[in-house]
Amino acid sequence: MQTVDCPSCGAPVGFRSHASVVAVCEYCRATVLKEAGAVRDLGKMSEVLEDYSRIQLGTAGSHGGRGFTVIGRIQLRFDAGMWNEWYVLFDDGGDGWLGEAAGQYVMTTRRELAPGWPAFEAIRIGQQVDIGFGPFVAADKRVARCSGGQGELPFRVGQGWEARVADFRRGPSFTTLDYSDAATRADPPMLYAGSAVTLEAMRCQLLRDEEQIKASAGRYRGQVDTLACPSCGTAIRYLPGLAANCVCPACSARVDASSPKVEVLRKGEQVARLPFTLELGATAKISGQEYRVLGAMRREDDEGEAWNEYLMYAPRGPFFWLVETDEGWSRADVLDDWPAPPLPSAHTVRCAGADYTRTWDYPARVVAAAGAFTWRVAAGDTVQVVEYEHGQNSLSAEHTAEELSWSRSTPVADDQVRAWFGLSKPATPEKQPMTDRDIAWKTLLWMVGLNAIPLIFNFGTTLAWVLVGIVVLFLPLKLGPDK
Repeated sequence: MQTVDCPSCGAPVGFRSHASVVAVCEYCRATVLKEAGAVRDLGKMSEVLEDYSRIQLGTAGSHGGRGFTVIGRIQLRFDAGMWNEWYVLFDDGGDGWLGEAAGQYVMTTRRELAPGWPAFEAIRIGQQVDIGFGPFVAADKRVARCSGGQGELPFRVGQGWEARVADFRRGPSFTTLDYSDAATRADPPMLYAGSAVTLEAMRCQLLRDEEQIKASAGRYRGQVDTLACPSCGTAIRYLPGLAANCVCPACSARVDASSPKVEVLRKGEQVARLPFTLELGATAKISGQEYRVLGAMRREDDEGEAWNEYLMYAPRGPFFWLVETDEGWSRADVLDDWPAPPLPSAHTVRCAGADYTRTWDYPARVVAAAGAFTWRVAAGDTVQVVEYEHGQNSLSAEHTAEELSWSRSTPVADDQVRAWFGLSKPATPEKQPMTDRDIAWKTLLWMVGLNAIPLIFNFGTTLAWVLVGIVVLFLPLKLGPDK
């Protein structure tokens, strides 16, 4: 550990990694640049927005047989959302990045870049690119801005620093081409490669617990999970931080709550109550964890068929979706291990040892939304969906010009959903008692049915007895009161 005095306030600032270039003073937020024999103040670094991440500086774990410790973080923000990049120091002196977005994690380290890399402008979502160790599919392309940082970092970064990155996937493998320092199209990007990970598999320690998360994530407004819509005053339940892109359930205003100043992005209009079975904020006990409904969307395809999707969150569980259609319920989990081939143009893909066959290809448009989401969502947002089926299970590839994602859906019984949320069964209409008139008509139909054959062979006599029966059945009804 190398310790220097902050040139702004004099507080001690530590550098644990020889690769660290700057460190953010935890007392005055000054960005301290480490130079040969001296340090320099680069100006104030914006404070990170304390979100619902379980990771913190000092979190330790093991990946690929190498122990590591988290020593820094930057938050990157783009038009539709934000994510964390945690800077890690391995016990053997190496370094890497633990990326975190919407409850999913990837660990990457710097690699040598092979010839033939694509220009940033030429990358298209869904295309295959060989970046030196086999074909990968372009999954995400973003221009993001640094909105805050803390701890040690391996390059100069400050508020407004811009990142130009493209992510690629193949199975559980993950790579990033970082064009942030490329001044011209001819300048090569930096290559980072690794794989999808989970905090449990890395045996992470010194994670924040639920109470620590709530205490820090809600500090901007003094309350953890409600804010008043700046447009109409309605209370909105949300998660401060990464799930702070809100849609007011009353007036449909789009609200950005990811900073101390709540901002109305676009005003909405009064809307009728959406036909959602699950209410915002409803809690469910699923696999031993308490999940909450954060947001709800109603989407429809190009033929007008509509369905509901509910974003579910638990402090120690991944985000997932509960999908409600006319045919029933299903659970959709975003995949870390992508199918092969991971192309939405393929006729058949293989996932978890099973072959899935392509069945549907359609646009899905948001009709209405309410609650909090990990990205900005609004009515009219459209993605292209390609579905694949294997028995009762299905895969879905959703893609736009900026992103491609895969999810797997499994059916969930209606009784199971109601048990999770403690919902009572829908009331069934009481069976109305039969009236005398109903009984008479039913008896007449039985008489005609039973005498069908006698009518053929002994028409006159049989018809006479049927007419007598009609008189007996209906004459009292005609003369008496209606029942």
